[in-house]
Amino acid sequence: MNDAVDHPAHYGGEDNSYEAIKVVEAWDLDFYLGNVIKYVSRAGKKGDELEDLKKARWYLDRKIARMEAATKEQET
Repeated sequence: MNDAVDHPAHYGGEDNSYEAIKVVEAWDLDFYLGNVIKYVSRAGKKGDELEDLKKARWYLDRKIARMEAATKEQET
């Protein structure tokens, strides 16, 4: 595979110990938080920074909503 697929520069690149996928795996993050890390880490490096930050917020809001729903479900 080439670097554009395996280790894209906008996610940190292979030589970067903080490449998004490495952080997600090291911290054992779920889908939602993994995407938050992905979009925050690449914000502005592959297009519109504001759009990337809004995407990160969308995933974070989704994670929070799911946690709140689970908490309410446990309380009943």
